[in-house]
Amino acid sequence: MKRIALFLSVTFLSLSCSNEKNDEVAASSNLIVKIKFDKNQERLDNLGNPATVAAGNAAQTPTINAFSAHYIELAPTATTLLGDGEIIYEGEETTKGGAKAIDFSKATLVQDNETFLEIPLSEIKKGTYKWVRISASYQNGSIKLLNEGTEYDATIAGFIGYNNYIESFELNGKTIEVNDNKLQGFWGFEAEGYTLTGQAPEGAVTVPNPLFETSPIPQGSCVLTGDFSEELEITGNETEDIVVTLSFSVNNSFEWKEVNMDGKYEPTAGEELTDMGLRGLKVSSN
Repeated sequence: MKRIALFLSVTFLSLSCSNEKNDEVAASSNLIVKIKFDKNQERLDNLGNPATVAAGNAAQTPTINAFSAHYIELAPTATTLLGDGEIIYEGEETTKGGAKAIDFSKATLVQDNETFLEIPLSEIKKGTYKWVRISASYQNGSIKLLNEGTEYDATIAGFIGYNNYIESFELNGKTIEVNDNKLQGFWGFEAEGYTLTGQAPEGAVTVPNPLFETSPIPQGSCVLTGDFSEELEITGNETEDIVVTLSFSVNNSFEWKEVNMDGKYEPTAGEELTDMGLRGLKVSSN
C-alpha cells in the first residue's frame, strides 16, 4: 500500500508540474500585431470596391515613414457592430483642446514591417474572428513635388483620426507648433526647408469599409475594415505567439486636384490635396 501511495503521489506531482508548465507557456504566449504597407495592393473606395483616380485628379504612391493607430478591434462576423467585438487596443485621449481627441503626444509610431502591438493571448476573449477594424490616426510619407520645372523630395504628415490634439510635430527636423484640436484631414508639409499646413475637405479622406451595409462606421472616423485570409481562432491553449499582419494599400493614396494636367503634384500652381486615406486593409496570421 505504501508503494502504491508513493507511486500515486509521484504521478500526481508530475501531472501537476506538467499542467503548471503548460499554463505558464499559455500565459506567456502573445498576440503580435505588425503593420505593413503595400504599393501594389488593390486600391479601394469607401465601400471596399476597386477604385481609380477621380477625373480631374492625379495621385502618387507615397513611401510611408511612420504610422500610428488609435483603436484595434477583432470582430467575429460581418454583422458585428463597431465596438461590439473584442477591443484589443485603445490609444490615449485628452480634452486639452476642448472636445475629446486623440493625444498625438502619446501615439505609438512605427515603420513598415514593425510591431505595433504585443499583448498576452490570455487577455483576449476565446473565439473565432473573421474581421479586423483599426482606426488609423497618423501617417508620415515621402512624396515628389514639382516647382518651377524642378522635381523635389517632400514629406507630408497626415492626421487622419476622428479628432487630434496636437501640441507639435516634426517634419525633417522642422518643428510645427499647433497646440489645438484638428479634425480628420489636417496635414503638414515640408520640402527644401519650407513648411506648410492645411486641412483637407470634410469627408475627403477615404476609409474603406467592405461591411458598410451590415456594420457601418461613424462619418469622420478612420476605422478601416479588413478580413483575415483565414479565420483567427483563439482557444486559450496557445503555446506559441500568434503574429497578425495588417497590410494597408498605399496604391496612389496621395491624391490632389490637378491644375496642370501633367500628373505632377505642383502646390505652387494651386494644386490642392484632396485625399490622403489608406486604400484598403488585408489581414493575415501565422
